[in-house]
Amino acid sequence: MRVTLLGTGCPIADEHRYGPSALVEAGEESWLVDCGSGVTQRLLAHGSSGARITGLLLTHLHSDHTVDFIQLLISGWHQGRQGPLRVYGPARTKAFFEGLLEAWQPEFRQRLAHELRPPQGLEVEIEEIDGNWTLQTPELRIGNTEVRHQPIPQSFGFRFDNEDGSAVISGDTAYCPELIELALDTDLLVHEAYVHWAQQERNRISGRDPQGSENVRAYHTTTEEVGLVARNAGAKNLVLTHFVPTIFDRERVVADVRKNYSGGLFVGEDLMCWEIRGSVTSLLRSGVRGHP
Repeated sequence: MRVTLLGTGCPIADEHRYGPSALVEAGEESWLVDCGSGVTQRLLAHGSSGARITGLLLTHLHSDHTVDFIQLLISGWHQGRQGPLRVYGPARTKAFFEGLLEAWQPEFRQRLAHELRPPQGLEVEIEEIDGNWTLQTPELRIGNTEVRHQPIPQSFGFRFDNEDGSAVISGDTAYCPELIELALDTDLLVHEAYVHWAQQERNRISGRDPQGSENVRAYHTTTEEVGLVARNAGAKNLVLTHFVPTIFDRERVVADVRKNYSGGLFVGEDLMCWEIRGSVTSLLRSGVRGHP
């Protein structure tokens, strides 16, 4: 099993940290978790493409996790996808994406008429799932749980298991006992990180009302809390991602996590890639590092 961070950022535009997305590969399967800004470019940089995606798993319907869906669909079709793009997401996913697809139908009809590519590659199959969903594929057992990202009505974390080991992707969440249970003894926990003190400094400089940031912090996990999550789950390795804000003191972030967690720790970067084989987790690629 391989796990790759395609984007480690957030709604804040950052040339080094694209929108949140991760890729889980096993055998011939490639499962995309979220499709944030720039995901199609990161797939290419990783050596993959939208045409090779087995399915898209959505943690929730916030814009930074879904904004490149149309680009993923169109580019994957141009890259040779022959069948529908399969999408699994929370309640309202069908209505959400059917509205997007309807808006783009005039262009789709024009492209189909003139480009003469297989029409099935522009189709989408959507399955709405709950927090007790599982899927057994030839290569993986995929499960999920509902995490705590209120006021968003439904958000998920996902777990992937096979004979080589396991990986968990948190999605967006506050400290969440349900996620800890999902992640018990996992080899690799990929978890969001809200850098509260860096955001406070950003607010001071920009003059933003600090209450807004406190509202956001309430449904994310601070860097100190992330270490507690990983420790309580018994995670062998912890990867930080979805940084809010995207620029911060790395050593201070590590110190925050180390207050509660002593296992393997990685400050995630776009295109970082790990292999899990026989429960041994190896960093295959260090990724794109643009900030100090």
